[in-house]
Amino acid sequence: MKALFTTLLLLVSLVQPLFAQHHEHAAPTLPVREADPQPLLAQALRLNEALSFSGNALSGTDQEKLKALADKPLNAETVAAVQQILDPYCLNMVHINPESRVKVERGPVRAVLVQGGWTSFLVKVINEAGVTAPLMVTSPHAAKPYHAPSFEPRVKPEHQLTPGQVANRFIEIQTYTGKPLQTHLSGLKLEYAVVQVYSKDAGQREVEVSYHVGQGSQDLGFRNATAILFDVKPAVKVKLRILDFDGKPAMASLLITDSQEHASGRFSGIYPLPSRRVASSDEYPDFFFQPQIYRNHGEHVSLAAGKYRIRYTRGPEYVPQLLEAEIPQADSAEVTLQLKRWINMRQLGWYSGDHHVHAAGCSHYDSPTEGVDPKNIFRQALGEDLNVAVNLAWGPSWYHQKTFFTAQNDPLSDTNNIMRNDVEVSGFPSSHAGHIVLLRIKEDDYPGTSDIEQWPSWTAPVLAWARAQGGVVGYAHSGWGLEPLQPTNDLPNYITPKMDGIGANEYIVTVTQGLVDFYSAGDTPAPWELNMYYHTLNCGFETRLSGETDFPCITDARVGQARSYFKPEGSFTYDGYVEGLKSGRSYVSDGKSHLMDFTINGRSSGDENGILVVPKGTPLAISASIAAYLPEKQDSAGRAAARAHLSKMPYWDIERARIGQSRQVKAELIINGKVVETKAIEADGSVREIRFSYKPGKSCWAAVRVFPSSHSNPVFIHVDGKPVREKSSAEWCLAALEQCWKMKEPNIRAGEKADAKAMYEKARDVYRQRIAGN
Repeated sequence: MKALFTTLLLLVSLVQPLFAQHHEHAAPTLPVREADPQPLLAQALRLNEALSFSGNALSGTDQEKLKALADKPLNAETVAAVQQILDPYCLNMVHINPESRVKVERGPVRAVLVQGGWTSFLVKVINEAGVTAPLMVTSPHAAKPYHAPSFEPRVKPEHQLTPGQVANRFIEIQTYTGKPLQTHLSGLKLEYAVVQVYSKDAGQREVEVSYHVGQGSQDLGFRNATAILFDVKPAVKVKLRILDFDGKPAMASLLITDSQEHASGRFSGIYPLPSRRVASSDEYPDFFFQPQIYRNHGEHVSLAAGKYRIRYTRGPEYVPQLLEAEIPQADSAEVTLQLKRWINMRQLGWYSGDHHVHAAGCSHYDSPTEGVDPKNIFRQALGEDLNVAVNLAWGPSWYHQKTFFTAQNDPLSDTNNIMRNDVEVSGFPSSHAGHIVLLRIKEDDYPGTSDIEQWPSWTAPVLAWARAQGGVVGYAHSGWGLEPLQPTNDLPNYITPKMDGIGANEYIVTVTQGLVDFYSAGDTPAPWELNMYYHTLNCGFETRLSGETDFPCITDARVGQARSYFKPEGSFTYDGYVEGLKSGRSYVSDGKSHLMDFTINGRSSGDENGILVVPKGTPLAISASIAAYLPEKQDSAGRAAARAHLSKMPYWDIERARIGQSRQVKAELIINGKVVETKAIEADGSVREIRFSYKPGKSCWAAVRVFPSSHSNPVFIHVDGKPVREKSSAEWCLAALEQCWKMKEPNIRAGEKADAKAMYEKARDVYRQRIAGN
């Protein structure tokens, strides 16, 4: 018996090294041939999107190869091509046999991490059992191990571990299942997952990585685990010297990526990894949904030694620049970034503002942190050189976010940058009729209410209440619901809108009662926004246009993507901003084209209510100072923006106004919504004066625009003292009002319906009178 035991020990001692050697140099998993190509390709495309979002993208070449497969026949070649593209990025190959046992092999990707940072890898899953459970990844070296369901023994808390055990736990590892990925396996025979790894240590570190799909799924002989030797590059604390155009310290927007395109099997990264950013971080509140970060002069970012591309800018008035930076192997390093403006609007007397920014909801975290704090939004505003950011509390996290409301400027505000906490009535009972923005209000609770559900179920009472306390009010993301029943991009057009959305739908009613100060533009399709606006101006109403972003809901790219530029009559204040919107001493812009000092016979849109009275036959001398900036050569993003349908994002962008492949844009003179004259303008950043002339035969309104990049507020020309009246527009407005009542009436409370019906009827009378020319 003893001899037999000795013989067995000898055999084990011989077999173990052989097994280890075989495991270390195991041939890669053979390609799966019998997989359905359509769901495999669909999942691969989602995976590509997720990797790009998370900050570890496939190489550009491989992304193009993957996208090209969608235009080819789906067959066995598709299955092979997907694996050929994705397999080189795999950290592990996971095989689930028909009995749901899991075994794992090492994948071909280089196991490289950055100390203090997260890295994403792919995992190939061959699922012969059709399992639809979550794919779980664990490691005994994880400092924060995954706490598996109750069928697995839980790891003891760290305070119960020995010092040696704690020292050996230097990584964190998890599967990434954020959108557009799924939390569970699909059950398909072949798919790919994403695993993310973090290391607090530097140097070479061997890590045991295990996978399972539930109780009893671990393969016999511990083959569900692999030992992976990670090369963890030491983090270098890179101090940033960020200087404005005048040499003063500044906050900037930085996009940090790998310095060059990688060959297949190597991810191109964004740093820090977006999917692992936490806005509540004690250090820097970076947003996970943005590729860029915001840093101030003297702040830092941690990077491994190597070469990087740093794209840096500070909003649309700056020229984006690129720095190729090589970070040395050292404890710390320093990088200097000198910002460059193409225009300085503040020096010209103009300030920028975005009246629609949120700190909760949409792309933000809703819970448990109830959104982000105002200080996080203020960093974004500084990094985009936005002079006024209006942080609106709304339905999501309302009861927490409203605690920041004081009816005063936020304490973070300074002489050049103001942040104010005001209200968007969205997620309230009236939201179906249109979201409304309430600026400069003194009280943020509607009278007699203690919660959202008690507010009015249509917009007029809320507008009247806010204006009565000195507020300046308007409709948000105006174009939603104003899509015409038949597709057209004509302006103006005479097709009835759907009135089925949350934009400026009930504006068609409340504008007739003098309850609206501004009409929002810049964040929905321009033809949808502007068509209703033009028609109501043609009826003689004098609502002003204001720019907004609705960050991070309609767009989470950046605050101030669309904005207003206003010229205060006195010093720069929040009151000056809202009065500039109310009076029309402002224009809407994406920040890349500017329409300053627009006047007609010396009258601006902000003087004397923007009304110019002239005798019939009087020629109009129209002028404005205009500046625009386009890069000399259109890049891929510019080409995509220019080619996109007007109903697709980006809705307002100067690349859409580029004339062919030139560096010119068209400045247009608009009379009653129609283009009557155009001038080509070189978009090289220079400020030029443009002049138009026009002799009106009847009363009209006039504006200038670079479509769809910027739009002035109107000047109203009253010929012989008569107001503007366009019968066809009044008829359009009446039809739109009827459609609005049809769509909104069912959602107005029974107790409020009589008042709503009465106001709708008053509005009908107004339009009927204007159809008659009164």
